[in-house]
Amino acid sequence: MRLLRAEGCLTPDLANGQILAAMARVGVFRLGGTVVGTQAFRHYDGVLGICFSADQAAQTQDVDVASFERLSVALQDRVEERLADVFGALKFEPVPSADPGRAWRWRQTEQETLVEFLTPSFDESEGLKELPALGVAAQSLHFLNYLIARPIKVPLLYRSGVLIQVPRAERYAIHKLIVADRRLHGPEAAKARKDRAQSAFLIRFLAEEQPDLIADAYATALGNGPSWRAAIARSLARMPETKMPLDALPA
Repeated sequence: MRLLRAEGCLTPDLANGQILAAMARVGVFRLGGTVVGTQAFRHYDGVLGICFSADQAAQTQDVDVASFERLSVALQDRVEERLADVFGALKFEPVPSADPGRAWRWRQTEQETLVEFLTPSFDESEGLKELPALGVAAQSLHFLNYLIARPIKVPLLYRSGVLIQVPRAERYAIHKLIVADRRLHGPEAAKARKDRAQSAFLIRFLAEEQPDLIADAYATALGNGPSWRAAIARSLARMPETKMPLDALPA
């Protein structure tokens, strides 16, 4: 941990470090939980050996954790402490949902940190699903299965350090193209710009340094069907400078 800090790898702020370390302690990541979103993106500096700009390294108060519903059922194992109790000790409270009694989001009352649980949707709806291994409900989302397939372990540089799980960088980059296409209107538009910026940064780096990895991730996403191809194409139409390195990837 001291070596990684000395090399300039990003560290979490207190609030994010506390909650991620607490979830690691009770087994969230051992049981399939994967950190997604900007909290995951910040770990690619160490994974890929790259430096982020100040904007790219900016913290977010959102902590998103995704897991497969089917994996959670199949494991027949559970977290070592109830997550509701873990969150309560850190002054998190459940955010009311449209489905009373099923919490999938918790907000910290003091620092406004928001923890959300997500899971892939394999049908037309995107409703709440149960994650028995974690003992929580999760918001199901289309396309998420691609992102969290075969995640990797990374060190969280908080205190003495803990291991968490994040998506593969190449899948994160392509998935962000899809997510950005779903955030074109209203308050989500600003998030779409951030999604495209993160995707473009990773794609440019990977196309230069690890072209086979990004080529495989790109081909896999395109092969998942017309809705996937359409979403990716619409984002790339707004990002001609990113489309060029993708078009030049090895077949």
